[in-house]
Amino acid sequence: MIRVSSIVLALVALVALVALAGCESMSETLNKRPPVDVLKTAAVRPEPIVVAPISNGSIFQAGQYRPLFEDHRARLVGDTITVQIVEKVSASQKSSSSVDKTGKLTAGITALPLISPNSFARASAAGTSSNSFEGKGSTENSNDFSGTITATVTGVLANGHLLVAGEKQIGVNHNVDVLRFSGQVDPRAIQPGNTVASAQIANVRIEHRGRGQQAEAQGIGWLARFFLNVLPI
Repeated sequence: MIRVSSIVLALVALVALVALAGCESMSETLNKRPPVDVLKTAAVRPEPIVVAPISNGSIFQAGQYRPLFEDHRARLVGDTITVQIVEKVSASQKSSSSVDKTGKLTAGITALPLISPNSFARASAAGTSSNSFEGKGSTENSNDFSGTITATVTGVLANGHLLVAGEKQIGVNHNVDVLRFSGQVDPRAIQPGNTVASAQIANVRIEHRGRGQQAEAQGIGWLARFFLNVLPI
């Protein structure tokens, strides 16, 4: 009897574990976060410089050119650049409309041949109609983001523009804060100190996410999200 009870308890524990795993998987599926298309942020090593078989003795070498009379700035694959993230976007829209229409009709009979006029004392008709409509709508969106991240040059385009991507992760206790950035930088926009503002970078992709207990507390539970998806209202 004791052996049968232990087997039953083991089966119940196994079923509970399977149910918990299924609930966790369902929660991740229903509470899936929208992805951000950020370029790959893995460490990039500089491309090996092919040494020309014949040296021309010139200071200028196209494969590893760096200006002598300016601060260090990112130019080659593997170089780093500091991005000042300052993004502030706001939009608002308002609309209103109204329609008002009123009509009135009155009719009566005063006299007919061979009929006494007194017979039409109550022969009258009147009617009114009214139609009114009013509608208003407004929408407003505001986004303010600021920060600093150092990115790595992952590629150089034919026109000299730099493809950069960077990632920063900060973990405190059971929470991890992740910041990812990617974009296309015009070398002429790089300021002294090897910095560039995000407003001067094309095709910017910024992702700021959290992982851990705080991020989980901000999400809706899988059961509540399931009912939100199936309820008609």
